[in-house]
Amino acid sequence: MELVRGLVNLSEKHKNCVLTIGNFDGVHMGHQHVLNKLKTESKKHGVPSAVMIFEPQPQEVFLGDKAAARVLTFRDKFKKLEKLGIDRLICVRFNKEFAGMAADEFIESLLVDKLGVKHLIVGDDFKFGVKRSGDFALLQKESEICGFSVEDTKTFKYSDQRASSTAIRKYLQDADFKAAEDLLGEPFVMQGRVIHGQKNGRKFGFPTANIAVKRKVLPIKGVFVVEVELNNQTFYGVANIGNKPTLNGVKPVLEVNIFNFDQQVYGQRLSIKPLSKIRDEQKFESIEQLISQIKLDVATAKSKLSQYGIK
Repeated sequence: MELVRGLVNLSEKHKNCVLTIGNFDGVHMGHQHVLNKLKTESKKHGVPSAVMIFEPQPQEVFLGDKAAARVLTFRDKFKKLEKLGIDRLICVRFNKEFAGMAADEFIESLLVDKLGVKHLIVGDDFKFGVKRSGDFALLQKESEICGFSVEDTKTFKYSDQRASSTAIRKYLQDADFKAAEDLLGEPFVMQGRVIHGQKNGRKFGFPTANIAVKRKVLPIKGVFVVEVELNNQTFYGVANIGNKPTLNGVKPVLEVNIFNFDQQVYGQRLSIKPLSKIRDEQKFESIEQLISQIKLDVATAKSKLSQYGIK
């Protein structure tokens, strides 16, 4: 899949495509329904399938740290779209200037002149242009003038549940990982490269792999029983995902104590799949209390794993 970063990098070779636009956070079953339609239209028109997303996501520009947590990082979103067979990902830098673009300019300058869109698929509630002034009705009107077709997609339901990033975030916050998996179409995982931490876990007798977290807001927080994938091998352990309040942490962290494991993994990528939640993150009065709780967390995790038939 080709990645085009920024409108400035669009060239003549990117003209003529079928397109869909959105955040595609999670690339969930509803998104996949749209993407399957996109691929069908791509074959029908004989042009590449393209997905337009925004970085940062619009909500992150307007709400900052109060924006909802992302279900997937940009890297994971790219990988999932690539796996689904999309030809091109157009990543538009979203800022106040782009947000101020007139709706008709968005259609004529971007969709028609730069991209040569043959067919456009959007949600029925899609809004665009300055102050969200553009809508599906305007797209229909302009498409007849500009020579492209447009279709809207109705809400996609999975087992009577509306597939949405909001619903998935709620399931993740409630630690209902099975429900989140049903809507995502695959298990929820957090991935990242192992970095050097403060070595506190080692000092406490519970060495941890510290994962680089490239997120301002975490989709889940607390202490979890986890499955760890490393170099096609599966391990299990207990992970702390949050801010380490007892140690006066501020930045989000993901650290995992991997059971029966003594390898050096700095610089390697780990995939962390939460299986169940043990407890919320909390601040303890002393390091001794924290260590006692970590011992309990490890015992609880091992007990839960044995219930799953994992030793």
